[in-house]
Amino acid sequence: MHLRRQRKLAARFAALLIGALGVAAPATAALGEIEASVPADQMQLQATLRTMTGARFTVHELKVASGTAIREYVAPAGLVFAVAWDGPSMPDLRQLLGAQFDRYAEAVAARRFRRGPVLLELPGLTVHSTGHMRAFTGKAYIPEAIPPGVAAEDIQ
Repeated sequence: MHLRRQRKLAARFAALLIGALGVAAPATAALGEIEASVPADQMQLQATLRTMTGARFTVHELKVASGTAIREYVAPAGLVFAVAWDGPSMPDLRQLLGAQFDRYAEAVAARRFRRGPVLLELPGLTVHSTGHMRAFTGKAYIPEAIPPGVAAEDIQ
């Protein structure tokens, strides 16, 4: 009887494990994605969330335990048109840039100088990133998606 009970428990555990592994990773509010997934970013990053609503756009600021702040800029239509970051650690750009990350990575790899600030202006994607240990800043945006009346300088 004891062996049967152990097998049942093992089977239940295996089913739970398979179910947990089968669940997709949480969606993120990456550049060019929709606003509704910001809470998933908050959970995934274990960050605090502060939302600032303005007339031309909304900013969701996520602050992670390391002190890095990530701001996701959302147009009135609900599209994340820009992301910005600053703090002691570099955020996961694959997560922040989403579908745009591969274009970014290819452009950085093709640069003559791989060290130093990054200033990329590609069709449909602009990335400015600089920093050194314990002091990173940057922003990425889709120029065509910036709402009317908003300048690239407003993204900080």
